Amino acid sequence: MSFEYMFFNESLRGRFVAFASGHGVASMTRQDEIEGFIVELPDELDDDLQEVLEAEYDALMDEQMLLAEADPELVSHHVAGVMVTLADGTTRAVRIPPPIARRLFEHFTPGEVHEIAQAIAESVENPVTGPICHKPPA
Repeated sequence: MSFEYMFFNESLRGRFVAFASGHGVASMTRQDEIEGFIVELPDELDDDLQEVLEAEYDALMDEQMLLAEADPELVSHHVAGVMVTLADGTTRAVRIPPPIARRLFEHFTPGEVHEIAQAIAESVENPVTGPICHKPPA
């Protein structure tokens, strides 16, 4: 398991990788299947370091949003997505309509949005029948 961070700008991706490396965190980078780049960081980071990395990612996302809004070609493409890992180990992008994504990211960190999407994906793969208030079998 790892934390995945999405970038559409190569320079911002490079800055995030350098920032993580400067804090002693190794990363893996890959091209996204649709567009952009994904940076993977290990999930066993301590909470303080994770918060520092999330804050840097949030700042870079603000910058990425400004760059995108200034690019006439990108302004015509409205899409948001969160990567989830399925039970068989494959990853998929969950597309989120921009108005909903905007509201999510106004109230949650990217890591929290990822956790929400991952929980939904796991629930879809392992549906619960009957009332949801019952404790699942062990």
